[in-house]
Amino acid sequence: MGQSHYAKTGHHIYSVLVENRFGVLTRVAALFARRGFNIYSLAVSPTDDERFSRMTIVVDAEGTPLEQVVKQLHKLIPVIKIAEIGSGEGVERELMLVTIQAEAQNRSVVTELAAIFEANVVDVGHDSMTLMMAGTPDQVDAFGDLVRPHGVVEIQRTGRIALPKLSHEASHKSRAVKTA
Repeated sequence: MGQSHYAKTGHHIYSVLVENRFGVLTRVAALFARRGFNIYSLAVSPTDDERFSRMTIVVDAEGTPLEQVVKQLHKLIPVIKIAEIGSGEGVERELMLVTIQAEAQNRSVVTELAAIFEANVVDVGHDSMTLMMAGTPDQVDAFGDLVRPHGVVEIQRTGRIALPKLSHEASHKSRAVKTA
């Protein structure tokens, strides 16, 4: 794998809040497809309000403006809010499950490697182990690269999820202080 697929320039990340209704995912994905954009990663889940879902869409759009697609997304009735999350402007994570060959003699090496990346052993078989690792896409790529020599049996990644970073500046609302 080497360099993260996400680190590649030209990927845009969109956080799209939509109504949690039948067919919304299809309509949003079709809009990108009709415009010739490849959706590199798509993660969808309900929010804390069951009426809405959040989509994190990573689009491969190197050298191509996305303004028209964003304008058309705004016109879709189920779309509530769209935010592009620029490089360094968001908190991004991805989950990977990977089953690797791990016979008794090399399980300790695999377990130590998992500990370094804060991965969890979620299933153990006679000669294999399934690990779960969550982190930034680059961290997930690095972990995948390091476990690959042990023999990957199966691997599944969720795709990226992201939210904008929070402001760490204190509110500058002045309060009147009464002195006696």
